[in-house]
Amino acid sequence: MTRQQHPPQSVRHGKKSPSLEDQSEKTPMAELEVGNTKYQTRLTGKFANRKPWKRPEPGRLLAIIPGTIQKIMVREGTKVEKGTPILILEAMKMRNEILSPFSGMVKRIFVAEGDRVAKGQLLVEFKSL
Repeated sequence: MTRQQHPPQSVRHGKKSPSLEDQSEKTPMAELEVGNTKYQTRLTGKFANRKPWKRPEPGRLLAIIPGTIQKIMVREGTKVEKGTPILILEAMKMRNEILSPFSGMVKRIFVAEGDRVAKGQLLVEFKSL
């Protein structure tokens, strides 16, 4: 005689009873193809509920992380190429060299060395040439 195993219907931890409801039908699947092999994975709630990506506004450089401005390497009116070092942003004891995302001229600098900046804060505005 074989004994059939069934998943538990409930569990108790102290006074709490967390739900054991099957979430598989509620979470979306993602499919990825690498070469000739297809992979499927279930997306986590954190991934499925994340904010949608927004294209950066052209002509504006925003702080990608909070930190402190250590050094500004350009001045207003400086012509820059894509990839030119603009400033050093220190975050968690790491110095991050922030590069120009496009070619143009530095129109306005909104920060000074030593300033603490928040994620998403406007640092530099550019003008296209």
